[in-house]
Amino acid sequence: MLNLHRRTLLRKFLASTVVIFIIVPSLLSASEFPQKPIRYIVPFTAGGLTDTMARIVGQKLSDTWKQPILIENRAGGNGNIGADAAAKSPNDGYTWLAITLTHAANQTLFPKSGYVLDKDFVAVAGLATSPLVVVVNVETPVRNLKELIELAKAKRLNAGSSGNGSPSHLGLALLQDATKTEIQHVPYKGGAQAITDLLGRQIDLIVANLPEAIAHINSGKLHPLAVSSKQRHPLLPDVPTMAEAGYPSVEVENWTGLVVPTGTPKPIIDKIAADALKTIRAADVRDKIAAGGFRLMGGSGTSSGAGSSSTGGLSPDEFQAYMKSEIQRWGTVIRTANIKPE
Repeated sequence: MLNLHRRTLLRKFLASTVVIFIIVPSLLSASEFPQKPIRYIVPFTAGGLTDTMARIVGQKLSDTWKQPILIENRAGGNGNIGADAAAKSPNDGYTWLAITLTHAANQTLFPKSGYVLDKDFVAVAGLATSPLVVVVNVETPVRNLKELIELAKAKRLNAGSSGNGSPSHLGLALLQDATKTEIQHVPYKGGAQAITDLLGRQIDLIVANLPEAIAHINSGKLHPLAVSSKQRHPLLPDVPTMAEAGYPSVEVENWTGLVVPTGTPKPIIDKIAADALKTIRAADVRDKIAAGGFRLMGGSGTSSGAGSSSTGGLSPDEFQAYMKSEIQRWGTVIRTANIKPE
C-alpha cells in the first residue's frame, strides 16, 4: 500500500511538473517578447489612415523594444491579398495585420477570400478613426448638402470612390438611402485617382476620406458640404455633420486597428496591446494623429466604441466586439444596396 501511495504521489508530482513546464515557456515568451524582427503587413499602398497609423505605431514600438518592426505594404484585392498572407502566417506574435473598415465589409463582399476576419484573426488594439466628408469641386454651384441633394434629384450626378465596397462607396450608399437619390457610382482604384477627376470635374462629388481631401479643401479647390462623424471635426469646424444637415443615419467613420493570427498566445497579445495603446496615447503621437485628420478610436466625438480609457484606443476585447459589430453593420448595408465586388 505504501508503494502504491508513493507511486500515486509521484504521478501527481510529475503531472504538475509537466503543467509548469508548459505554462512557464509561454510566460517567458511574453515577458521577453519580442526577440526578433516583426512583420507588420499593411494591405494597402503607402499613405492614408491605415499605413500612417501602422508606421507611427511600428516606429515607436521599434524604439521601445529595440527590435525592428518592418512595414510590408501588400496592396491589392481590396485589402484581401495582404490579409490572406497574414492569416497563413505563424501565430507566434511576429506577424501583424493592419485592418480597416474595408476588411469588415470584405467579409460580406468576398465570402471566398480564403480567410474569415473574425475567425482567422484576433483583435489586439483599435487605433484611430477618420470621418468621411462630402466634397464637390469649388466651381460646382452648390454650397451645402441640401442644394446638392436638390441638384441630384434634378439631374444625374456621378460620385467617385476608391473602389466597390470601400468606405467612400459605403458612405455614398448610406447617403443615397437617406436622401432617396440615385447617384451614379464611379469606382476608382484609389482615392487619389477619384480626387484627381473631381478636381478636373470629370465627376460631380465624392464622399471622401477626410485625409485624402483635406489639402484640396484647404487650398480652396474642393468645397466640403458635411462630415459623417457624430461631431464636427476640428480641422473643419465650420462644416456641419450629416445629422446637422438633416441626415442622422449617415454616420460612419473609417477606422484602423491591429490584429494577429488566431492562436497567438494571449500574454503576447496583451503585451502588444498594452504597449501599442500606450504609444498612441502619448502627447506627441496624439498631436501627430490629429494633424493628419485622425482621432483615436473611442475618443471624444467618435462613434468607434467606448474606449478603454478617457485617452482613447480600444483594448483587445473592445476592439474584437467593435470589429464584429462592423461586420454585421456593413453586411446589412451591402446587401440592401446590392453592392458587388469589382
